[in-house]
Amino acid sequence: MASSSSSPPVVAFSSRLWKYHVFLSFRGEDTRKTFVDHLYTALVQQGIHTYKDDETLPRGETIAPSLMKAIEESQIAVIVFSKNYANSSWCLDELAYIMKCKDTKGQTVMPTFYDVQPSAVRKQKQKYGEAFSKHELENNKKVESWRKALVDASNISGWEVKLMANG
Repeated sequence: MASSSSSPPVVAFSSRLWKYHVFLSFRGEDTRKTFVDHLYTALVQQGIHTYKDDETLPRGETIAPSLMKAIEESQIAVIVFSKNYANSSWCLDELAYIMKCKDTKGQTVMPTFYDVQPSAVRKQKQKYGEAFSKHELENNKKVESWRKALVDASNISGWEVKLMANG
């Protein structure tokens, strides 16, 4: 089926395979009240069943298993890479699991680079390099899988969102 370059591709959704259309992975302190809230609202207004932890995570449930289950049950993962994304071991664990689901379940991954260069993510430079210097001291076992997930995700064609320079 052909599609024009001006319209997004149509993706078939099967409720038997996927509970959510989209899972949003993001660093809350960077983007929750700004970009991600707007993105979530826009997706929901279009009828796209979207998982966003503070909106969708049932109260009283253990966070990590619930997030991993939601990732598995999502057809598309939108990863919002922001300056402090790599500071969070939660975000990096999510990312590694998203990339695993991409390989094992055929999940679509859509990276968005929010005020950060894709090459800084890919090569773990700038804030990403600083974060990994700390992680190497604390979480040595997971660092290599996190690095691979960052490289693999940042090698996927995505979107760059550039903020206006602060005066």
